[in-house]
Formats: sequence, C-alpha cells, structure tokens
Amino acid sequence: MKTDCQTVFAFALLADAARRGHRVSTTTSPPVERLLDGEYDGPVSVRGPLRRLLLWLAPAYMAIFAVWGAVPGILLALQVEHIDPVNKVGNLALVTTLGAIFSMIAQPIAGLVSDRTRSRLGRRAPWMLVGSALGGALLVVLGFQSTVAGVAIGWIAVSVAYNFAQASLGAIMPDRIPRLARGSFSAVSGLGTLIGLLGGQFFGASMSGSIPVAYLVLALLGFTMFLLLALFNRDRPSVQMKREPFSFAVFVSTFWVDPRRHPDFFWAFTGRLLLNLAYYVVAGGYLLYVLADHIGLGTAAATATVPLLALASAPGAVVATTFSGPLSDRLRRRKVFIVTSGLVFAAAVSIPLFSPTVEGMILTFALGGLGYGVFQSIDAVLMSEVLPSASSFGKDLGIVNIAITLPQSLAPALAGAIVLTAGYAWLFPIAIVLSVFGALAVIPIRSVR
Repeated sequence: MKTDCQTVFAFALLADAARRGHRVSTTTSPPVERLLDGEYDGPVSVRGPLRRLLLWLAPAYMAIFAVWGAVPGILLALQVEHIDPVNKVGNLALVTTLGAIFSMIAQPIAGLVSDRTRSRLGRRAPWMLVGSALGGALLVVLGFQSTVAGVAIGWIAVSVAYNFAQASLGAIMPDRIPRLARGSFSAVSGLGTLIGLLGGQFFGASMSGSIPVAYLVLALLGFTMFLLLALFNRDRPSVQMKREPFSFAVFVSTFWVDPRRHPDFFWAFTGRLLLNLAYYVVAGGYLLYVLADHIGLGTAAATATVPLLALASAPGAVVATTFSGPLSDRLRRRKVFIVTSGLVFAAAVSIPLFSPTVEGMILTFALGGLGYGVFQSIDAVLMSEVLPSASSFGKDLGIVNIAITLPQSLAPALAGAIVLTAGYAWLFPIAIVLSVFGALAVIPIRSVR
C-alpha cells in the first residue's frame, strides 16, 4: 500500500511540474508540426503532444533509475554479502568495476546503433523496448546467482542491456523537445530520476529478504513504462532518413568527442561525471556498509535505516527539481544552477565528518537531496545544448550518459578502494572534493549562460 501511495504522489508531482512548465513558457506556440521538433528554437508552450510526452517520459526515467537505485546500492550489496560476508567489500568492488567497464563501452555503442536505426517505429523506440525487455529478463536471472562469478556476469549483462534502453531514452530530448521547453522537461525527467533513485533504495531495503522477487518487480516495471512511453508517444518513422555508410573510423569515433573542437561539451561532461560520482560515492553501493560498519548499526538496522534516508532526501529533492527547471527557462541561465547544486552537496557531505551518526546521515541526505535535486533538474538540458552534432545525438548522448552510468557502477569500486586503504571516514572528504570540482567545471562553458 505504501508503494501505491508513493506512486500516486509521484505522478501528482509530475503533473504539477508539467503545469508549471506550461505557465512559465511564453503563450505563443509554434506550428503543431514543430511541437515535437528538437531543432525549434522559438517560443513554445507545453501542451498537446508535447505535454503528453512530458508526462510519459517521467515514469520511464523513474523505472530505469529505480533499477540503479535498488540494485547496486542495496540488493547487489546484500547478494554479495550473503555469498561471502568476510570478503564483501572486495567482491562488491570487483563486481561493480566489471559492470562499469562494460557500461562505459555499451553507452556510446547503443547511441550509435540507435542513430543508425531505420524503422517505422523511429530510431529510439526499438532499442528502448529491446533493452528494457532483455534487461528485465537478465535481472530475473541475476536474482538466482549464488557465486561471485555468477553475480558479476549477471550484473554485466543487465548493465549492458539497460544502457541500450537508457541511451535511447536520453536522446529524446535533443530529438523532439524545443529548446525553450527543455528546462521543464529536464525538471520532470530529473524528478523521475530522483523518485526512481530514492524509491529504488526504499524498495530495495524493504525487499532485502526476497531479492529474486525484487528483481522481478523491477524488471516488469521497467518494461511496462518503456512500452507505454513508446505506445502513447509515437516517434516519426526513420525509414526515409539518410544513413551514413558504416566505417571503422565511425565506430572508433563512437567513443570520442574531441575536447579541442568541442570544449563546452568536454566541460559539461566533466561536471556531470564528477557531480554524479560525488553523489554515488556516498549514496551508492557502500551506503549499506557505511551504516552497518562505520555508523555501527549492523546489517539489519542499516537496512531498516536506508528508507529513512530516502525519505529525508525527498522533500528538498522534489522542491528543487520541480522549480529549478522552469526557473532556468525563464532566466535562460543554466550554469549558476549547476554551480550552486555542487556547492550545496559539498556542504551536505561534510556533515558526517563532524557527526558520524544516524542523525548526521539524515541531515546529510536532507541537504544533499536539495543540492542534487537542483543538479538533476538542470543537468540534462545543459548537456542537450552543448552536443556537437545534430546528426549524432544518440552517439554523443551515449558518451554523455557515461557520466551517469559510469559513476553509478564505478562509485562502489572507488568507495571499496577507499575503504580498504583508508577507511569509511574518507568517503566524505573525497565526495566534497568531487562536488566542488564538478561545480567549477561548468564555469568555462561559453555557449550556455
């Protein structure tokens, strides 16, 4: 019943965010055929098919980020601990590092493949459906693994499949969203992301005794949300679109955007990478172990505490995400929001240095939710405005999304190395440094204010 209530509450917030996006936009509308045109740069109001896309994007983001919130942060950590409690830190680092490597490879390839896809369903929908269906099936298989090797192979496969779905999902904004509506869309997708991450942590902790069932629920949720997004928001067929001949040079370029030719892209990517890494070092795979071993709660009490931290994050995250995107559209400024979010998050993760207690962690997540909420609201629209080429949105966003998926998977490996060499307490100063540098990284961007 609690999950149902949260879902109703989430969709109510999304609807409210859409209405806010409508009010802050100018009242002049483009022709109907340009309502879903990413190249349109004139005044726009969020209505009709654009509003429908807005409302269906959010549940898709919520579903896939529920996987990232529940699995590596809670369920995978519990699964690894059940297999070998003594070596849990090293084993989790190994599993997540392998997942990170394959995620890094999969994202830009997935973007390139979707860019080149020609079908009546468009370029993105086929891979959202295939990725979410295959990822869900592999997630169910992962739930029955009883060895570290089996968990590692299973997590690699799950990560690759879901990265294909997420790469195509991320390409929708530059493909189909007019520039002056992107702040509202970024706010709603950011809200879906945060609800997914926090709800995933809450759900994972509540299902700690039934890991295979939890994986099944997440699998069904993910495929259902992507299917509904594709059904209710049909993309333009891509059959007639010109496709460049494939070459090895094109394939190699999938993994690279020249920072000398596209410095704004480089700085935005760097900021996204560092700020996401700062968040996941604290709130990622080792959160359960931090509470159990560093705070001293033990595994059972730590599992019960995770939902409290998620609830502490929710108010500030929801408020910040809902208001920041539309306000950014009105002010036509992006960088100041990113800088502010990074500094607020740095202040939040400094609290456990002085108060390594449950109360200190609750304050950290409450203030951190505010800072990370602002970041989630603005980050996607900033990235969409520094992409190098309109002909390769999927590939470029595949590289961009490495800055999201890599921290999700790599943070537990980095945290594991820190814990093994210096102890849990060093996670927080590392997160502070990452946050500050992530905030400062966007300042040199010139094409976006």
